[in-house]
Amino acid sequence: MKTIDQIYINGQFLTPHGTQQQELINPSTGQAAARVVLGDATDVDAAVAAAKAAYPAYSRSSKQERMEILQRLHEAVAARSEELVQVMVQEYGGTLAFCRASVQRASNSFLQTKQLLETFDFVRTAGSARVVLEPLGVVGIITPWNSSYGFICSKLATALAAGSTAVIKPSELSAAQTQILTECLHAAQLPPGLFNIVNGSGEIVGNAITVHPDIAKISFTGSTAVGKHIARGAIDTLKRVTLELGGKSPNVLLDDADLDLAIPTAVAAFTFNSGQACLAGTRLIVPASRLEEIKQRIKVAVDALKVGNPANADTQIGPLVNAAQYARVQRYIALGTEQGATLLTGGAGHPAGLENGYFVKPTVFFNVRNDMAIAREEIFGPVLSIIAYDSEEEAIAIANDTVYGLQAYVSSGDQARANRVAAQLVAGRVFINGLYDEPLAPFGGFKQSGIGREFGTYGLEAYLEPKAMMGYSASNETD
Repeated sequence: MKTIDQIYINGQFLTPHGTQQQELINPSTGQAAARVVLGDATDVDAAVAAAKAAYPAYSRSSKQERMEILQRLHEAVAARSEELVQVMVQEYGGTLAFCRASVQRASNSFLQTKQLLETFDFVRTAGSARVVLEPLGVVGIITPWNSSYGFICSKLATALAAGSTAVIKPSELSAAQTQILTECLHAAQLPPGLFNIVNGSGEIVGNAITVHPDIAKISFTGSTAVGKHIARGAIDTLKRVTLELGGKSPNVLLDDADLDLAIPTAVAAFTFNSGQACLAGTRLIVPASRLEEIKQRIKVAVDALKVGNPANADTQIGPLVNAAQYARVQRYIALGTEQGATLLTGGAGHPAGLENGYFVKPTVFFNVRNDMAIAREEIFGPVLSIIAYDSEEEAIAIANDTVYGLQAYVSSGDQARANRVAAQLVAGRVFINGLYDEPLAPFGGFKQSGIGREFGTYGLEAYLEPKAMMGYSASNETD
């Protein structure tokens, strides 16, 4: 069995000080595929020391120097894109289509950040004051398992663009993906210490990053519960935090929606990434007057989905990441029935012929009340709750009746009406009549879906601190 026993510190692949090992399971088969040696707090100390030593020189680098680094990182990741895809499919169980899109998004994040830098102004004025946006210092980056490449690359790109250095803790469940991505980043030949990567558990490595006095900011994507723990741990040293957390996103179908467009969008929104997405549209809020028609269309569309081997090009839903996630989804499916919801399609257990891996049936409930667990809590699997409403005002109230506020969707045949409803939904992003990709738009949540924003100008500014200089004279500047 393959053992992944390297971390990356100060430009070198090293054997970790930590000795704990974790077995990695292929989610398509349920069989052991590899093991990873996990780092510890001593490894975090070494990584932070390397990033701290590299920071003074790098923080003074020019925009052009940073843009050249981002270009090299893009090229290095793009050069091994097919290998990255294959490792992701095998280790994570993502479909080919999803993994290819993820790898492309990861490599492109460096280009998009480079392009952002071209017009970004680090020096501004506020009245008579000169305001300089300065990097924060060493950034701790903690990423999840459901799109490992993308989160690592986008967060690292932003930190480097700001002039900060980084210590990265990927998910230990993504160790094979981390290994090949680290090889790509190493091939870009960056100065030692600009980025450092330590495999490890959240309890040990994640916590060591959270409380480390030499880390100035944490960028975390993951569950709301862990995000709250990080926020509490960061407060003692007043670390800046960007937290992109959970969601229970509403998808509002207004009574004039074109169902030929809205139903495929609704199915894609809740089954995206096999349902393992914080932005999944898992609450479908529909007009009672069209409930029967919508139910029929949803059932036909969901029953037609191909669940199976993620390496097959026609597979639309792969396995869940591990046994714990499979058990979690099964528990919520059982809760749906116990609390009085009616099963439309799917249900408990494995799809026929897929008993060995962590495959689940895409599942839809109707007669769902918004106070049921399946409508309130993030399931992180392909489970949809259909909730009926009688008026537009009630639809908006149901959509906003959640502790989350990450993403929302609305469909209407009247663009002005869709715009009006979208403006009333409490969410960091609202998609109108479709699914779109806009990498420069800010991403993050209201309420318990997080703090701060990522991507584009808003994301870059979250890695910078404004310093105001009063009485500054530009005439005294020297080259």
